[in-house]
Amino acid sequence: MMDSAAGNPSTLVICCGAIANEIVTIIRANGWDHMKVECLPAKLHNQPDALPEGVRAKIRSGRARGEEVIVLYSDCGTGGAMARVLEEEGVENIGGSHCYEVFTGSEPFKALMEDEPGSFFVTDFLARHFEKLVFNGLGLDRFPKLRDVYFGKYRRMVYLVQRENAENLARAEAAADSIGLDLEVRHTGYGGFQKFLETK
Repeated sequence: MMDSAAGNPSTLVICCGAIANEIVTIIRANGWDHMKVECLPAKLHNQPDALPEGVRAKIRSGRARGEEVIVLYSDCGTGGAMARVLEEEGVENIGGSHCYEVFTGSEPFKALMEDEPGSFFVTDFLARHFEKLVFNGLGLDRFPKLRDVYFGKYRRMVYLVQRENAENLARAEAAADSIGLDLEVRHTGYGGFQKFLETK
């Protein structure tokens, strides 16, 4: 870890708004005062083509300020474009297809998918915001018949828990019920995000 007190550049951590709270919590808990977090809006996952260039812009802004840069984006539906941008910018890739895989680890995630390919994943963030971002966002509040269009092939909702919280669990239960899925709870903590930052 760098010591900002020694006059070294600060470190910019670029991440998705959906995990910003968790990343800030990791940084504060470890006293990594040389790190600061900037995020892109979580809603950009609905426009994954915009993510890589949005990340590139933040990388270049950070470097223009003399900061070192860490990027905590996986592929996130960009079809390899995120990895290409990170390679072009010389930034290490955290890997994984999405944050669910980083939270669980690649092998446990693979096992989850082999056990039940029809798994819909939520994190603490999505548990808190499921109604707004998913249920209402997909129009299920207005057109309930769309449930089968969006979720007909899913068999379970897997809630990946970063921090135990009774309210989040209740929201995850309500979310699963609202789209007719069984709920399975897996406690991941901060998973690969914590491990990746510990090496910086």
